[in-house]
Formats: sequence, C-alpha cells, structure tokens
Amino acid sequence: MSLHPRRRRAPLQWASILVLTAVWVLLWGDLSVANVLGGAVVGVLVTTLLPLPPVDFHGKIRPLALLYLFVRFVYDLAVASVHVAILALDFRRVPRGAVVGVQLRNHSDLYLTITSELSTLTPGSLVIEAHRLTGMVYLHVLDIDAYGGAEKVREDTLALEERVLRAFASDAELEEAGLPVRRRGRKEVAS
Repeated sequence: MSLHPRRRRAPLQWASILVLTAVWVLLWGDLSVANVLGGAVVGVLVTTLLPLPPVDFHGKIRPLALLYLFVRFVYDLAVASVHVAILALDFRRVPRGAVVGVQLRNHSDLYLTITSELSTLTPGSLVIEAHRLTGMVYLHVLDIDAYGGAEKVREDTLALEERVLRAFASDAELEEAGLPVRRRGRKEVAS
C-alpha cells in the first residue's frame, strides 16, 4: 500500500452510492431489481472514477442554532418571495439591479458555500462570484433601492454568515471570525 494520496485505494462512499442509486431508480421511474443493481453499479463507478475532494469540517453542529438558521431562512424566503412578486406585478416601476461585494469573516470553503447557497436560494439575490482565498462574495440584487442599499445587503449577508457559523463552526472558528462565543447561557467576547 502506497502513502502517496493518488495511489492509495479510496474506500467506497456508501452513503453517496445509496443516494446515487436512489436517484437512478427515481429517474427511471421503475423500482425493479435490475434498476437498483444498475443504479448501484453507476454509483460505484461515479464515486470511484470521479471522487469528490474531502470536506474540511472542524466545527460542531449546534441544534438550536441550526433550527434558528432554518426558521430564519424560511422567513427570509417568504418575505423575499412576496417582494419579488410585488415587483413583478408593479409595471410602473423599473427595478435597479446592482452587484454588491461582501467580505465574509471566515474563509472556510464549507461556510462560504453554505452562505452563498442560502443567499442564492433567496429570491431577488444571486451570488455571481465567490473568491475562495479572500472570502469575498459578489451578489446581484434585483432591486437595490427596495432592498435598502448596498450597506443593507452587506449587513444581511454578514448576519446570514453569522447564523451559519453559529450553527456549524467550532468555538475557535467563531473567535477567529470575531464573533462572541456563547458558553453555558452567557456570552464571552473573543478578544
């Protein structure tokens, strides 16, 4: 067995294989032994020939913060959907779109991706570029005037990033991002 990362034999990723098998069966629309076996073969081939890079996760999942992240996302989704619907039906007004750069506090690929995806899933905003090394995210906002300006976009994106970090980041990552660490019901401010 070689210590070289490319020559090491990668273990099978069973969860990915099961998900790919389920997607295969759903795409074919027929639950049969042949489809399940075919999906499993495709899953093994895809995970073996096209492996994903490992995700660096040093955090911990905080259930209450994760629940708050989810509830707040659903609320933001509903509010933004209403605003976009009103904007679409208001023929007297032409929206003024803008691209706003937001410097995130944490440079982790995982947290940058989660923050970017949640921003993109909210109607009226779209992440058009993200720089991994600098942590800079560029968002296109459908109507910058109705949103409240570029500074409001930055504030909301940083608040979203804070909710993501509070749900998934370790205490050290929170301190590195300049966020106070909450321990046993009290706040401790990072210095």
